[in-house]
Amino acid sequence: MKAWRIPSFGIGNLSFDEVPAPRPGPGEVLVAVQAVSLNFRDLLVVKGMYNPKLRFPRIPCSDGAGVVAAIGEGVSSVKPGDRVAGIFMQNWIDGGPTAAKQKGALGGDIDGMLAEFVLLPERGVVPVPPHLSPEESASLPCAGVTAWNAVVNAAAVRPGHTILVQGTGGVSIFALQFGKALGARVLGTSSSDEKLQRAVSLGLDAGTNYRTTPDWEKWVIEQTGDGADLVVEVGGAATLGKSLQAIKIGGTIAQIGVLSGFEQPIAIGPILHKQAKLSGIYVGSREHFLEMNQGITQLGLRPVVDRVYAFEEARQAFETMEAASHFGKIVVRIGPNQ
Repeated sequence: MKAWRIPSFGIGNLSFDEVPAPRPGPGEVLVAVQAVSLNFRDLLVVKGMYNPKLRFPRIPCSDGAGVVAAIGEGVSSVKPGDRVAGIFMQNWIDGGPTAAKQKGALGGDIDGMLAEFVLLPERGVVPVPPHLSPEESASLPCAGVTAWNAVVNAAAVRPGHTILVQGTGGVSIFALQFGKALGARVLGTSSSDEKLQRAVSLGLDAGTNYRTTPDWEKWVIEQTGDGADLVVEVGGAATLGKSLQAIKIGGTIAQIGVLSGFEQPIAIGPILHKQAKLSGIYVGSREHFLEMNQGITQLGLRPVVDRVYAFEEARQAFETMEAASHFGKIVVRIGPNQ
């Protein structure tokens, strides 16, 4: 079978290799991968900025969906032909996070999904919503579950709440969709007026360009009067301070991304005075994934897929992610739709 692997760090070093096809043993599921979506974390892994001690070679990418090709002895929850996606952390099935549960992340601790076939434990896959295409389904494991965990679990968003989403990447667009479905008002920031207009078509209530409005936290206060109930914080070091200013008293910051870096001094005052809830969101469990899929199915939501690349074009897909020119998800199509 063919698979993309990281033999050394750098997008240009990604290798398109012929490797042995796996066979399922007891309790295992062989997935014929149809589509893989990219996350910023995947780019960091490939560039050596996520885990400099990554063991080579490593198949990248946490998010993929496909069809069960074969099952091992004892597997009962899925059968050949079922459409499934892999869960981000193969050991986090339910309950709260622990150090042990957070090991086994696809495309990092273990090989990921950017291959024609992937072997996973039975509990490491979930059925995907039936109305979604393989490309849409592939966007769910990281970005979808992360946004769901932020909006539904961390902030318990309900009608009348206001959410601020940063940018128009996968997590932010999912958060926009989930927030609107729950009756919230959603504000957004972006460096592109065109992207903000696209977000309006998905329900964004108001947006501002952070290049022309660098004090966007003041804009949020102007829009809300007292601040946002939830900030979906994907910027990291350069934006966390502004996010603290943008939330209301008792508001929540779902710290998700590190687009601008990991380290920055934090002012303690706003955290205390606003009684802020700062919640680190590291994707979620298999249980969260199943809950989200039920919600997506009931609401008929469809993930936003911006660009689709052929399997052989995976390097170009990573370059697009690096350029941050996308809106929603970047997907690599591997196998035929079935």
